[in-house]
Amino acid sequence: MPSLTETRAPAARLVSISKSYPGAAGPVLHEVSADFAARAMTGVMGPSGSGKTTLLHCAAGLDRPTEGQVLLGDTDLTVCDEKKLTEIRRSRVGFVFQQFNLLPMLTAYENVALPLRLNGRRPKRQVVLEALRQVGLEGEAERRPAQLSGGQQQRVAIARTLVTEPEIVFADEPTGSLDRAAGRQVMGLLRDLVDRRGGTVVMVTHDPAAAACADRVIHLVDGRVAGTVEAPTVERITARLSRWES
Repeated sequence: MPSLTETRAPAARLVSISKSYPGAAGPVLHEVSADFAARAMTGVMGPSGSGKTTLLHCAAGLDRPTEGQVLLGDTDLTVCDEKKLTEIRRSRVGFVFQQFNLLPMLTAYENVALPLRLNGRRPKRQVVLEALRQVGLEGEAERRPAQLSGGQQQRVAIARTLVTEPEIVFADEPTGSLDRAAGRQVMGLLRDLVDRRGGTVVMVTHDPAAAACADRVIHLVDGRVAGTVEAPTVERITARLSRWES
């Protein structure tokens, strides 16, 4: 019986992508192909230096592969110019990073409203407050990042992503700076984005507990796909990591 992710058309697809940097000893990614199913969460794991973040940046249009194709739906990002890529990143893609990337001089409300302003839209107050309400922070709208805990700041970052209603959210170590309780809360929000809102999430993580929230986990070793885990659990992920990285 096909898995959940195999029965859905991919929201994004990598087709034999490689990535090299000038002066580097060798390619960071080697002919990597991967599908990221729509309305599902895909985890990406691997040891340090395996190419996880490079893969994420190429898939999100933040970086260009040296070779291969990156498809967002039917759009080939590898043939888009920088202006088109900027439009796509602002209107179709959301980002959640380990360090939150909130502007310290803006309130939580203003940080969430910012991507709408960058898209030339006048933010409606009820829309911004609804995004904050969805992450449990409507009452903190007027606080600045320094007045919020790390977990609260990451939840503001997720609200900032939700407000633009992106087709796909890319998350790079979204729980890496958080304690266990805050990390569970953030993963619950990302899981809810998939299960209740029909969203798509691609997440890089080193944490088996976070990866176990995904529908599927892709494992990279030395810039190549070493294997995948369907319907992952902490135990299955840990066992596979030990085998692939040994």
